[in-house]
Amino acid sequence: MLLNNAGVAVSTPFEQAPLARHHLVVDVNLKGVINGCHAAHPYLKKTPGSRVINMCSASALYGQPELASYAATKAAVRSLTEALDIEWRRQGIRVVDILPLFVNTAMVSDEVGSMKTVQALGVRLEAKDVARSIWDIATGPQKHLPVHTYVGLQTKVFAVLSKLSPAFMNRWVTARMAGY
Repeated sequence: MLLNNAGVAVSTPFEQAPLARHHLVVDVNLKGVINGCHAAHPYLKKTPGSRVINMCSASALYGQPELASYAATKAAVRSLTEALDIEWRRQGIRVVDILPLFVNTAMVSDEVGSMKTVQALGVRLEAKDVARSIWDIATGPQKHLPVHTYVGLQTKVFAVLSKLSPAFMNRWVTARMAGY
């Protein structure tokens, strides 16, 4: 099993962050996942019932103001997960991701905690909630794994609403929660 768990964020208006910081977000959040998958593939292919679990984010559901680079990388991880799950399933490898909303971690408290979206929604998940989801995916039957696992009630509600609501409504709600 491979657990791709790396993430850094930049949480300011896009143009206010140095370009090097945006590049770091892409390097860690997307290239790190690509590198991990590529390096692990030969070993996963030799291991019956193997799986890849990519840490994603609810930010992948719709682009977040002041988290533009972070949301973009997590949306890319979500798409990479879908593509590799299709490609690698014939080789006996499942590729899935986990999408939590805001989790009580140093990244949230130190980097994004002051954002209006975080203040509006609150931080309702603990690291143990995410760990429990990882454990369930890592130890559950491979055949019935969903490609995307939404962690927490808020994330599940947002995932359903983002599919059912028209695009303009998703955009309006996202902008209002972020104070735009």
